Amino acid sequence: MSISETLEAYIVVQLSQDKLTSLLQFNAADEKFACTPNQLEEYIRSHGIFYGLKTEVIQQIAQQPSLFFYKQTVIAQGLPAKNGQDGAIRFIQNMKEEQHKPTEIEGGKVDFKEVNQLKNVLRGQLIAEKIPATEGQMGKTVTGEDLPCKNGKEAYFKLGKNVVVNPEQTALYAAIDGLITMTDKNKINVFPVYEVNGDIDYRVGNIDFVGTVVVRGNVLTGFRIKASGDIRVIGGVEGAELESDGSIEVTGGILASNKGYVRAGKNVKSSFIQDGNVSAMEDVLVTQSIMHSHVRAGHSVVCSGAKGLIVGGMVQAGERVVARTIGNTMSTATAIEVGVRPELRSELLELRRQVKQLMDNLDKTDKALTLLDQLAAAGQLPQDKMGMRIKLGATKRQSNEEMSGFRERILEIEKSLEDTDNAKVDAVNIIYGGTKIVIGRYTRFVKEPIERVSFRYSDGDIITAPYH
Repeated sequence: MSISETLEAYIVVQLSQDKLTSLLQFNAADEKFACTPNQLEEYIRSHGIFYGLKTEVIQQIAQQPSLFFYKQTVIAQGLPAKNGQDGAIRFIQNMKEEQHKPTEIEGGKVDFKEVNQLKNVLRGQLIAEKIPATEGQMGKTVTGEDLPCKNGKEAYFKLGKNVVVNPEQTALYAAIDGLITMTDKNKINVFPVYEVNGDIDYRVGNIDFVGTVVVRGNVLTGFRIKASGDIRVIGGVEGAELESDGSIEVTGGILASNKGYVRAGKNVKSSFIQDGNVSAMEDVLVTQSIMHSHVRAGHSVVCSGAKGLIVGGMVQAGERVVARTIGNTMSTATAIEVGVRPELRSELLELRRQVKQLMDNLDKTDKALTLLDQLAAAGQLPQDKMGMRIKLGATKRQSNEEMSGFRERILEIEKSLEDTDNAKVDAVNIIYGGTKIVIGRYTRFVKEPIERVSFRYSDGDIITAPYH
């Protein structure tokens, strides 16, 4: 019996359906069985198995066949084909529309108002990168046939508005400051406006955006909107915090209950302001009334609608305050200040407070130094007090320097208070008693109602003239 006939009688060589694996099995467990590794390999090859042969395993089977009598043994392993990976677009920010989650703050607490993480970008900032597709790898069966593979598909940027790609088409950048937004068919855009269709409440949360914010609803107490552009609120604003580098417009009015603030780098426009804290670097323009509020404007406060009422609180403007009616028949205390930018008045108050504090501290330093100087003159100054004397001397010098700096700035501001040529307060219809008018550094109390009047500064006094 030839060796191949012997092997045929004892051994079965099988091929898996996908032709990627070949198995060897004994059909008789005979201790007399013997062959060389080469003979066994030749026999396996004769069954058309050429690729991926496990020569070490074949060697072990030939040398110790009894170890393999009762099991199937893998004798050849092919190489499966690998398809290439598709390319992808990787965003610098997470673009998934997740359920809004509140932000965790210190100590494991959560801030339920911080739920809205806007996808802000600045002009020129990278938005997304293209990850290239990879090529596939051909496979091979144990019978030596090639297995085909597929290359990955390339991904492409779907360009929307206000975005640009680099010449290599591998990176996408913002053309303007704004909000990354995906629109139909996964187009990538940067929009300069962020719109909220509804109220700013716990569902939406606080907003911090590099463009303009439009709210088609109300801004509820305790919430915050910060915008590099304008803020437009179609509803009303409660005791919320609104801060804009541009202008702020509130169609429904500000009813703040003495909470929060509204601050604009340009103008604030509102139908009314009640119990509010409002400041604008340029103008505050109100169509109905300003009641019991603190309103500050770099230029003018104009309250000129059909009602046009200012009553209670304090209104400050760099140049002019105009209203139809100022104060009321009940002589509610109302203060109107013009002729100096409101922030300078605030600075002046703060400087005066700091000067008073410095003088108190200097007084204490002087008393301590006098005592130490007396001891030194009598030759009774202990060693440990010498250092204190030097330190107190240095403190006194520093405090005097600070004091002279503060006093210079106070004089500067007071001088600007004199420059009140354009400053005026106009009551188009009437101003009532109980109103305090401040122009620059001069004050006048209105005791009786005056109709159609304009207040201005002249020769060290506040004078009245008919309003034209």
